[in-house]
Amino acid sequence: MLFKASKSMKILFIALLITLPVMFLMMSNKDILRGPVETVHVKISWNEIIKLGESIEFESPYAKWKNGPPKDPSFFPLCVWLQNPKNAIKYKELGINVYVGLWKGPTEEQLEELRKAGMYVICAQNEVGLKHIDDPIIIGWLQPDEPDNAQLLPNGSYGPPIPPDEVIKSYMKMKTADPSRPVLLNLGQGVAWDEWYGRGVRTGHPEDYLEYIKGCDIVSFDIYPVVHKDPRVAGKLWYVARGVVRLREWSNGQKIIWNCIETTRIDNPNIKPTPRQVKAEVWMSIIHGSMGIIYFVHQFKPVFIEAGLLADKEMSQAIEEINKQILELAPILNSPTLYRKDAVSVENETLISPIALMVKMYNGTVYIFAVNVQEKPVKLKLTMEGMPEGYVVEVYGENRIIIPKSSTFEDYFDGLDVHIYKVVKK
Repeated sequence: MLFKASKSMKILFIALLITLPVMFLMMSNKDILRGPVETVHVKISWNEIIKLGESIEFESPYAKWKNGPPKDPSFFPLCVWLQNPKNAIKYKELGINVYVGLWKGPTEEQLEELRKAGMYVICAQNEVGLKHIDDPIIIGWLQPDEPDNAQLLPNGSYGPPIPPDEVIKSYMKMKTADPSRPVLLNLGQGVAWDEWYGRGVRTGHPEDYLEYIKGCDIVSFDIYPVVHKDPRVAGKLWYVARGVVRLREWSNGQKIIWNCIETTRIDNPNIKPTPRQVKAEVWMSIIHGSMGIIYFVHQFKPVFIEAGLLADKEMSQAIEEINKQILELAPILNSPTLYRKDAVSVENETLISPIALMVKMYNGTVYIFAVNVQEKPVKLKLTMEGMPEGYVVEVYGENRIIIPKSSTFEDYFDGLDVHIYKVVKK
């Protein structure tokens, strides 16, 4: 005997057919497709943050140098490495404000080209450079690159790295010639990766870096995990953060830290970084303590392109967007860091947390910068103990507002996501 449905049951069945797919779609984005993810719970004392924020005054890290980088809190160094000054205007359109290094320079022609573009430069302290000792576009002096790596010999073989004491002597000589500008030293990937065999006989000796960093005022380093060819590093973007943390700790906070970021294939024709990966590397650098970004924009393979970034429209647009956001937030980024949670450590080459977090306060408002340093999604649960009622969390640039419950809010991070939170009263 066939079941005969009543009219009301038919209506209910039709309603379910209509509403269930809609409910499924609403759920799928957050609950079904995402699935269970790791939750990182961070607890911060609200009262401690407010107290610290009200007691620490802003002082530019460049205040001690008369002719150094601008002291204005709206300035944040966004650099390119060793580029032709003829492209300075194009780079300036992307938000670049500093050239680091000039090929066989500085020369009079190079400095004039940069001056016309309104571009700052950090360059070698040669005869031409010293002739321009009062030139405001020169904001720092540059040590020879990567002295910590094995050095190429005239016969084509490699010798040991330049000893740290020679780097320190060079620094002292440069400071004697011009104490009004900082000296920048860029180091190699051994800063972040102890097994970097490019250090030759000094591979596995990270203690060298405690000496190298005495030879500068601003210390930088480079490692490019997206295009890296060694599987021990390849794809592990957090090595960028690890290098920053190590320089921060090794210098005991006494040196200004910048770092280099990959933007092209470099010498790996099989892969190139995506805008999402570059954005994550930039923000994990800043969140862990970097105060300046140097974009490495050359491509060597499959063909050489000096201005590789400018030849890549998608990446150029991404860098422009990243730089625009950084410059909008520069006064906040230049304010004292009141709390930091690292994703990596000096000693451990594996992650200690997928989420890195930095807290600032500017004009009485608390800002929280957070990044997922891995490709896997994760959830952040953030408790601000002691936070009064009546606050909401605006997610910067995302047109979202999160309502905390019992001083706690949660947010989802896809792989390599960056979220910036502004805690405001309703």
